[in-house]
Amino acid sequence: MVTTVANLKRGQKGIIKDFDVEALPIKLLEMGCLPGNEVEILHIAPFKDPIYINVNGSHIAIRKSVAAQIELIVEDSIVQ
Repeated sequence: MVTTVANLKRGQKGIIKDFDVEALPIKLLEMGCLPGNEVEILHIAPFKDPIYINVNGSHIAIRKSVAAQIELIVEDSIVQ
């Protein structure tokens, strides 16, 4: 199943499939937000923005609009 980081719930995980390089800040790429890496939703702030994620051991807060640009592959075995 393909979805985006913005659509996941707390505790869910997925593998980064694809994203628009122009839409993501360079800082996210430098911190390991690259295709093939696993993303886990750690916390969703009140009003659903920002979203706190774990990528390669880095805890990152991203806006929901940015999270919606990151496509994930989510398998039943990955989703909790």
